[in-house]
Amino acid sequence: MNLVSTPEVDPTLDLVEEINRLRREKNAVILAHYYQAAEIQDIADFVGDSLDLSRKAAETDADVIVFCGVKFMAEVAKILSPNKTVVLPDLKAGCSLEDSCPPDEFRKFIDANPDHMVLSYINCSAAIKSMTDIIVTSSNAEHIVSSLPEDQKIIFAPDRHLGGYLSRKLGRDMLLWQGTCIVHELFSEKELIKLKAKHPDAPVAAHPECPDQIVQHADHVGSTSSILDFSIKSDADTIIVATEPGIIHQMEKAAPHKTFIGAPGADGNCNCNTCPYMALNTMQKLYTCLRDLGPEIDLDEETRVLAEKPLRRMLELSPTKGPSKDVSAIGE
Repeated sequence: MNLVSTPEVDPTLDLVEEINRLRREKNAVILAHYYQAAEIQDIADFVGDSLDLSRKAAETDADVIVFCGVKFMAEVAKILSPNKTVVLPDLKAGCSLEDSCPPDEFRKFIDANPDHMVLSYINCSAAIKSMTDIIVTSSNAEHIVSSLPEDQKIIFAPDRHLGGYLSRKLGRDMLLWQGTCIVHELFSEKELIKLKAKHPDAPVAAHPECPDQIVQHADHVGSTSSILDFSIKSDADTIIVATEPGIIHQMEKAAPHKTFIGAPGADGNCNCNTCPYMALNTMQKLYTCLRDLGPEIDLDEETRVLAEKPLRRMLELSPTKGPSKDVSAIGE
């Protein structure tokens, strides 16, 4: 699926120079998710998981937040920084998990199960967050679910693979919304086994959005930031990475002496596992986004306030390294 379109930009422009100039003029902070193109990661002020990026942006004195990621991520930045202008290089940069959970249908699902607490993965729309009791990320979901009473009935949305992983690991019977990430769905167990046979000493690091048949072959399961940390600290010279391959750029920068191999899709390579929505953001669009301060993320205040409550609840329940709610280790 090719969703990429490029805005008209003077080809003689030095985009790096122009982006840096506009960043200063607009008092903007540029955020880049790990799944963005390498050149966007390299020009960003902060690179990381979406919640961590939104928290860091909220702590700056920037007037403008440019979120190089997908729409739900930019919405989180707006929820936490309502007085800042939040822009996204391409408003069509959505998410299959978000698309899989239409608000009207999810409301009916909740109403049909009134005795259930609603836990939603952060990869969902602001509208879904506004219906949620607690937001979770792939880093803190296990801790938060474990903290709830064993007899508490739980709806988990929208990712059935992350929900299923938690259910199996914790022995909790959760009612799962049947959403999936198109990127993590495409990894092939058959091809992964072949790749492991070629690299028998290479550990596999997988995101819990992957189906169980991929996760069961993993030596490490965790969020993007957790996978990055594992890959850097591992004694292995070669590591197989089962998540969107954009993160390999940061791995190679942090550990240039190692070899990182993207887990294969059905065709035997990892090209099909590049997120088409993340790919919508380009350097040209980053430039025009800063130049025009648009497309802008705008949330009605009622939705924003309702969506902020489960985010704050998550921070209250998340493990911390000290007395402050430092979320630098909380990622999706």
